[in-house]
Amino acid sequence: SQNNLGVMYDRGRDVPENTAEALRWYRMAAEQGHVGAQNNLGVMYDEGRGVSEDDRAAVNWYRTAADQGFPSAQYNLGVMYSRGLGVPQSATEAARWYLKAAVRGHAGAQYNLGLMYETGRGVAEKIEEAVAWYRMASEQGHPGAQNNLGVLYDEGRGVLQNDAEAFRLYRLAAEQGYTSAQYNLGVMYAQGIGVPRNAEEAVRWYRKVALKGLAQAQYNLGVRHAQGQGAPMDFIAGYAWMDLAAGQGLESAIEYREVLEARMTPRELVEGRKLSVELYGRVEW
Repeated sequence: SQNNLGVMYDRGRDVPENTAEALRWYRMAAEQGHVGAQNNLGVMYDEGRGVSEDDRAAVNWYRTAADQGFPSAQYNLGVMYSRGLGVPQSATEAARWYLKAAVRGHAGAQYNLGLMYETGRGVAEKIEEAVAWYRMASEQGHPGAQNNLGVLYDEGRGVLQNDAEAFRLYRLAAEQGYTSAQYNLGVMYAQGIGVPRNAEEAVRWYRKVALKGLAQAQYNLGVRHAQGQGAPMDFIAGYAWMDLAAGQGLESAIEYREVLEARMTPRELVEGRKLSVELYGRVEW
């Protein structure tokens, strides 16, 4: 079909990637009433691919497909209302469209709806509803939902407190590269919550997050190196990670860096600063 040809050109499947050709085929299919193509055309206007970015045109195409019950378009329209793009910002309207997509099984919409119920944005705050929607999205493998549901089990909000379940959910999200879950998993291993204490595993997960630029993970990793917990004792590495966290304004890291400076030799300090610069270049800021 014309929409499939559009997808092929859009993603470079069996043909060279060509956004202008993708747009042409999407438009033909969309004007003939193909809901998937209408949504895809909305995405092109939304992202300014193959055409000038135009939020109103994106909304029009999303709405055309959404009114026909197409879940991805209903979700996308919810996002536009949530952000006030091409339409006046309205959390209530966002929630209304997310609900339509969520009941049709759209994991992203289920997650966003869970978030809205957890925070009381666009809907009345209702933690049990948040749990229900997070659970649905989580079972479809949505990492954000897995992490947030893990937090609720961790804290015993809307569910019976359960460390083992929190750990299981964090791990599922962490293995998909979800940053918050990777950090949470590091904390669980470090403190022996929901899993036997394992300093080496804590260091492994903190390192992943530290390399993504999270100051608290950089601080935790610096402490572990400086104290030889889960990693060989190494003031130089400890200083380097602490320096990165301190550079982001983390007060505890600024104080700990001063403690390390007082205990290090001038040569170690030179090495520590050199390693900090090297690590700075490796971090995905």
